[in-house]
Amino acid sequence: MNRLSTLFKAKTNTVLDKFEKPEEMLDYSFDKQTELLNKLRRDIAEVVTAKKRLEMQKAKIMANINILDEQARRALDSNREDLARLALERKNVVLQQISNLDNQIADIQLQQEKLKDTERRLSTKVEEFKTRKEVIKAQYSSAEAQVRIKESITGISEEMSDVGVSLNRAEEKAQKMQAKAQALDEMIDSGVLTDYTAPSEGIGGDVGVELDKILLKSSVDEELEKLKAERAKKKKNKGMGQEQEQKQEPEESEVMAQ
Repeated sequence: MNRLSTLFKAKTNTVLDKFEKPEEMLDYSFDKQTELLNKLRRDIAEVVTAKKRLEMQKAKIMANINILDEQARRALDSNREDLARLALERKNVVLQQISNLDNQIADIQLQQEKLKDTERRLSTKVEEFKTRKEVIKAQYSSAEAQVRIKESITGISEEMSDVGVSLNRAEEKAQKMQAKAQALDEMIDSGVLTDYTAPSEGIGGDVGVELDKILLKSSVDEELEKLKAERAKKKKNKGMGQEQEQKQEPEESEVMAQ
């Protein structure tokens, strides 16, 4: 049971921590302190009001003392000592009330001073908290921005890493395909596999070879005929030159004889 309770508290704390925002918590704490300070100031105002009421009550009673003194004198003047004694007794009661009021006023004054001192200290703390609150909020915002920037950089790095991995896989596949193609070429050359896209020896293979031989022989024959024709032409030209020389020699001999 304790384990379940601990687990529940841990999970609850994790969820609350996820949704908790420091800025909101700081503002909430500041609002609560400000509310407490305002309540303290209202209490001080009530104490001051109570002291004023007691002082007004004391002033009213003090006025009765003068009246009682005057009544006592007038009773003695009228030879009514009993009335004078009664007036003085009432005067003593009133003086006792004034003494009690003085004590109450003194107590309230002491409470008022304590409350004012507390209000000054609390006001100072609230102002300090307000300053620290703004500093902490600024620091948190800055840290949060840095985290976001680093997360963005990390995300870009991860994406670039994924791109690099994809390129490496593509290169590996290309190399495998090249190796496979080379292996198939070697197997075809060695006769282990048959390339059905090439001309087959059984179906038109000999015909192609024979046609190539015929074309080669025809080309050689043409070249040979050209060489023979050039040679014959050269011989013909040479024979005609010798005949002309032979004709010119008798003509020259006749001219010399004449």
